[in-house]
Amino acid sequence: MSREEFRIMVVGDELVAGRGDARAMGWTGRVLARTESPLPVTPMVLPIPGEDSHRLAERWESEVMPRTSPEADNRLVIGLGSRDIDSGVSLVRSRLNLANILDQAARIQMPAFVVGPPPRGDVPADRLSDLSKAFQDVAQRRGVPFVDTYHPLAHHDQWQTDMADPRAYTPQQAGYGLLAWLVLHNGWHHWLGLAS
Repeated sequence: MSREEFRIMVVGDELVAGRGDARAMGWTGRVLARTESPLPVTPMVLPIPGEDSHRLAERWESEVMPRTSPEADNRLVIGLGSRDIDSGVSLVRSRLNLANILDQAARIQMPAFVVGPPPRGDVPADRLSDLSKAFQDVAQRRGVPFVDTYHPLAHHDQWQTDMADPRAYTPQQAGYGLLAWLVLHNGWHHWLGLAS
């Protein structure tokens, strides 16, 4: 059956919303602006600031399903932040929350794409690294594309400049550009079936 459009639902926290970006695009807007498709692309960005993986696992389906269409190629993008660390969610529980989302998306035949948490300066680096690796392992075990944003940006000068405030959770314009670059160059077009 031919599809009339891509419907790309993006769930996550304020990193998905692009908070702090002077251009109001965030990484999602930059990625979608660079997505050339023969089908129309209808993006639906559905963030909740401060959300951890537990709350995301509870609400994503009720937000996403009413926005799908049987005539569309419906896709799910999961932008994971690091609020699990703030909320005291264990690594085991973080893994389970993402596994539940991906398993349910697979059951309803909605292809998923996962973007991991980027660096921040107010938590120990090893905890963020471990969280990113845990999310990556869950995605890879299910054959779901995962973009590691933590390790490429942990010592990146421009990212460090954008995150100069030690309490910063979100970057500024340049940092969102870096996140978008990582997504675009780590399987995005292939996932959509648009790679040449």
